[in-house]
Amino acid sequence: MAGLIDRIRNFARSPQGRRVISEGKRAARDPRKRAQLKALLGKVRGKR
Repeated sequence: MAGLIDRIRNFARSPQGRRVISEGKRAARDPRKRAQLKALLGKVRGKR
């Protein structure tokens, strides 16, 4: 399991990983995307 964590950590530190993280943060600040995520989570949680 430590190998997987190391791979994730290395990816997050790479230029591509930083780009993905910044895009995710930008999407999280968008009110429309937040509403879409909230709706999706409601559907997923409702099925349980």
